[in-house]
Amino acid sequence: MQIDKSIFRKKFAQYFLKDKNIAKKIVNNLSFKNYDTVVEIGPGLGILTQYLLNNPYHQVFLIEIDKKLISFLKKTFPIYNHRIIHKDFLKWNPKESNLHKFAVIGNFPYNISSQILFHILEYNQYIQECIGMFQKELVKRIISHKGKKTYGILSVLIQIFYNVKYLFTVKEHVFFPRTNVKSAVISLKRKNEIISCNKNLLFQCVKTAFNQRRKKLKNSLQLFKHISNFDKIPFLNKRAEELSVNEFIQLTKEIEIRK
Repeated sequence: MQIDKSIFRKKFAQYFLKDKNIAKKIVNNLSFKNYDTVVEIGPGLGILTQYLLNNPYHQVFLIEIDKKLISFLKKTFPIYNHRIIHKDFLKWNPKESNLHKFAVIGNFPYNISSQILFHILEYNQYIQECIGMFQKELVKRIISHKGKKTYGILSVLIQIFYNVKYLFTVKEHVFFPRTNVKSAVISLKRKNEIISCNKNLLFQCVKTAFNQRRKKLKNSLQLFKHISNFDKIPFLNKRAEELSVNEFIQLTKEIEIRK
């Protein structure tokens, strides 16, 4: 795929995928089950978009922050002009587009990848699936388990709501401009079970615990020391990285019943 170098804008940390085979492979990993809409984040020059539009049974929305690329997309895919949204995904609410069950796909900018994942988590009740390309180092954190140095806030929160699968690695040379690091594509499929604790409290608990990950929970969770019988809550003698995903849910439930 030939790319006009003048289209590149450094301020958006854009890395355009130029390998059509990889683009097709990414799109082919969508299951197209339990939703009727796909939202592509940062479509850029439409290398993924062209394959998304091959599926006539699902509507496609494109969310792009770059005004220059919006013009390009509208010229390239004129039939979908009414579904091309000029907006920052991090400020987008699915209700604006009247979406209730949909999938997300994209080659995500490295500099805001974590923020994109937190935004997906905020609206996880709507987002049934995500096929995303991220920096490989971030993917290692997402799929990590307790006891590992890479295990952290994103590991726990993503794995609570989604089944995560590592799909494949993408090398540096298939992007313009060429990246200095490897990328990886993962699949997130929303779990059917409903978590049995307060979602906001869970987020607060996980973030607070890992913000001081070297400390034992009885010290890092000072925020909750005002609650009754704090000292009887399980796991307080452990550190955040020693708790499994399910144990964080249990910890949150213990805090909730004592409030």
